[in-house]
Amino acid sequence: MLNKFGQSGQGEARVQYLDGDFRVISPGTYVRCAVTDAHIPLDELKYWSVDLQEAYALPSAVLQRHYPGALKASS
Repeated sequence: MLNKFGQSGQGEARVQYLDGDFRVISPGTYVRCAVTDAHIPLDELKYWSVDLQEAYALPSAVLQRHYPGALKASS
């Protein structure tokens, strides 16, 4: 959840990923996708792993991380 006064800080944020939510530990404007290294603006962050404490840019990145052969098999 973002600060009600808006984003503070620049650059990459440090985030704790929770069930259904996340907590900003160190302010920033984005986090990095663990698979693609893409910048994900905090207000667009939708996919993450609580167990691995990492973020994903797209559903396909989630599949690639957790089921590496899944996308290759369906192509």
